Amino acid sequence: MFSGAQISLYPMTGDFVGVITRALAALDPHRDRLRIETDDISTLIIGTPDVVFAAMRDLFAAAASSGEHCVLHATISRGCPGEPDDPICQTPELTGPMAPLDERKARAHQAVKDAAVIGQEAAAQFSLYTLGIDGHMDEIYGCIDFLKNSGVFEKSKNFCTKLRGDTGAVFSTVHEALVRFGPPAGHVTIDLTVSANSPSKR
Repeated sequence: MFSGAQISLYPMTGDFVGVITRALAALDPHRDRLRIETDDISTLIIGTPDVVFAAMRDLFAAAASSGEHCVLHATISRGCPGEPDDPICQTPELTGPMAPLDERKARAHQAVKDAAVIGQEAAAQFSLYTLGIDGHMDEIYGCIDFLKNSGVFEKSKNFCTKLRGDTGAVFSTVHEALVRFGPPAGHVTIDLTVSANSPSKR
């Protein structure tokens, strides 16, 4: 299995460099379980989905705690057949046969209920792609049903779903979408944008 994300953080302030560099300390508790590569476009973080999402959550929350409008964009993937297996990505929940859809939705709901409370509100929109399988829309519709009952669902939009709530619950919801829908060892991707402190009127 290979899993990870390409992430970019955008603080909407003249002190964007300071906001980013101060927020990077939030990655320290996760660094020993991640492979991290940075260039001038994005940062690649490779590891198990739970660690990848925790790192993204903590980085985003640290930047948003500045009070500035901050946006994080991520392209997230697991099981890409074009990438070699990496021991740092191995996770038991992405092995074995695919459980019944209702069972997976129940586990996803419980995980969101148990999510850490961060104390920072966030809005997000994301799209889920379960690739290379027959009946992929059954998985998509199952995920949408989970999202509508997740506690952070705001609305459906063209091509994506919008969430709003505590940063912990929002990132947990997107994590569950990645790991619970599509075959455990299958190729699943997510396009994610998260925003906090936006000056725009809701």
